[in-house]
Amino acid sequence: MIFKVYYQEDRSEVPVREKTKTLYAEAQTEREVRHALKSRPYNIEFVQKVTDNHLEYEKNSPDFKVEQL
Repeated sequence: MIFKVYYQEDRSEVPVREKTKTLYAEAQTEREVRHALKSRPYNIEFVQKVTDNHLEYEKNSPDFKVEQL
């Protein structure tokens, strides 16, 4: 499954929409995604499962790149 992760680059940052970044990760569960990203200094706001039509839409984005966790 592909997950879209919304995060701030620094754990100490308060979430601000304008500074939110995203990445795409392949994993079996949301828990796996969070566990794999635990070593990074990210303040994870939200992890969203991306399926079917949503995935096709995201693939059209020039920033779409899936990380293998």
